[in-house]
Amino acid sequence: MRVPSLTLAAAGAALLAPAALPVTAAAVPPRERSAAHGEGAVAATDLLARLGECHQISRGRYRTDADRSAKVPVCGTRDAVFWKADMDIDCDGQSTARCNRRTDPSFAAMTAYQQSDGRHLKADSLPYIVLPPPSRIWNPRKDGVKGGSVAAVLYHGRVQYAVVGDTGPRDVIGEASYATARGLGIPSDPRDGGVPSGVTYVVFKHSHLDPIEDHAAAVSKGARLARLFVANR
Repeated sequence: MRVPSLTLAAAGAALLAPAALPVTAAAVPPRERSAAHGEGAVAATDLLARLGECHQISRGRYRTDADRSAKVPVCGTRDAVFWKADMDIDCDGQSTARCNRRTDPSFAAMTAYQQSDGRHLKADSLPYIVLPPPSRIWNPRKDGVKGGSVAAVLYHGRVQYAVVGDTGPRDVIGEASYATARGLGIPSDPRDGGVPSGVTYVVFKHSHLDPIEDHAAAVSKGARLARLFVANR
C-alpha cells in the first residue's frame, strides 16, 4: 500500500468533496446506479447480499496500511473469495501521462504480471487489483486465485470489473489500479487518492483471463460470473 496512513484523512475529505462522484449518482438508487454507472447487469447490492457474512478462510488478518492493526480477514464462498478494506492507488507498470515518477514518488516501472506482449500493465487504463503474495496468512493460489483472475470491485453501489494484476506487501491488503479507482468514482491521484474504507473486493475462483490486458473480456466474463454467483444461492 503506497498511500501513507496520514493521507487517509485527506482521501476521506476528497471523497466528501462535490467532485468525488458525479452529481447524478447520489440521486440514483443503488440497483439503478449499478446499471447506469457500472459495467454489468448485476447490481452491487445483489452481489453484497449474496456474499453474506464472512466465512474466514485466511489463517490471519491483514492491515490496510503498514502502521494499522491487522483487522481484515479474507472470506470465502464456494465460488469466490472476498474482503472489505480501503483502497490505495497503484500506479505502477508502464510509464504514462498519469502514472510516472513525477506523479507518483513510489512509482515502480513493473507489475507482478505482464501483458501478452511481455510489457508491464498500464495502471491508468487497465482496471486491476493488488493481492498480497502467498504467506502464512493466506495463499491465494490454494483458493484458485492468481494473476489474471477476474474480480468485481464494489463501492457505493457501483461495480467495476477488474483482474488481479499486481502484488503488494505481504501483510497489507486493499489496493487497486488508478483505472479501477477512477471507474468507481474514487479519487485516483497516486499521491493522495483512494478511500479509507467501504470497498469490497470479490475475486471469482478459477477465473483466469488471457490476455490479462483485455478489459472488455474481463467485463464480459466478470458480468457472467457475477450473474451465476448471484443465481447460485
